[in-house]
Amino acid sequence: MISKEITRTTLAAGAAAMTAAKAVAEVDAAAADQALAMLKTYDWDSDRNALNPIDQAIIATHGDAAARQVLEKGLVDALAGGLSRSAQDYVCRKLRVVGTARSVAALTALLPAEETSHIARYALERIADEKAANVLRDALPKVSNKLKPGIIGSLGVRRDAKSIEAIAELLGDSDVQVARAAAHALALIGTPAAAGKLSAFAKKTPAGMKIPAADACLICADQLLADGKKSEAVAMYKAFTGDDQPKHVKVAATKGMLTAAAQK
Repeated sequence: MISKEITRTTLAAGAAAMTAAKAVAEVDAAAADQALAMLKTYDWDSDRNALNPIDQAIIATHGDAAARQVLEKGLVDALAGGLSRSAQDYVCRKLRVVGTARSVAALTALLPAEETSHIARYALERIADEKAANVLRDALPKVSNKLKPGIIGSLGVRRDAKSIEAIAELLGDSDVQVARAAAHALALIGTPAAAGKLSAFAKKTPAGMKIPAADACLICADQLLADGKKSEAVAMYKAFTGDDQPKHVKVAATKGMLTAAAQK
């Protein structure tokens, strides 16, 4: 009898909890919709707490693809509708978390402008869909030199192997910021093909790029080693262990060789 009563009580409590959870979800959805609407007038001097329901909705929809899609659409629609710089920044940061291929077009529209390019690529570099990579790749030859390092950097963060050739062509760019970004991006991509481009460049690099090129090669070697390409990594490390190398480069290369030797 007692066990039956406990069972009835437990079931009733469970039903009540589900009803309460549903009510809370509905309230949260309404609050998120209101916050999304507020983005239209949101600016630097606005109350940031007014957007908290969107943050909470992102957490609450984790693992719920359908709910995430609805939330993403609300953010994309707001972004495409025209927002202040502050609101654009906020939305792009959220799309970095929930964005999919459906966000790419709205983010692409922000890439060419100096004021918004960095926040757009900040989101695009985290969207796994190939469309995001294509957009960044396509933008590379079109944007100004001021924006190129950022685009290059995002392709590096994505480890986009399809951009290796285009990035490698910029290793010798007259703009040192572009050239350094290219070297670092190839290092992050860290494939044997990227390593080959970096190694070839390091052998004939101009004076101003010798240290950045060496540093990039060592980062690339670390990535190769992490990816299980031990022989390729060792070959890169070995190229920088000579006495003609700066001390920090030689030390790092030697350490890399030892790390590789310790691996089975």
